[in-house]
Amino acid sequence: MASPDKVFQCQMSNCGFLYDPDRGNKKTKIPPGIEFKDLPEDWHCPLCGSGKKMFRCLKDQGAGS
Repeated sequence: MASPDKVFQCQMSNCGFLYDPDRGNKKTKIPPGIEFKDLPEDWHCPLCGSGKKMFRCLKDQGAGS
């Protein structure tokens, strides 16, 4: 499991899909532990097909608790 200060989730604004780095994404062959910023540039939402630019981060990557 990634450290809490590095974990943040990103949600697709179109369909609501939530990318969770602790889970990765089996459908797009992304293993757990891959941060959203480290996903390939051509990665897309497994539900609606939109690109990374359409996601919004739910917790700022550099935010402290």
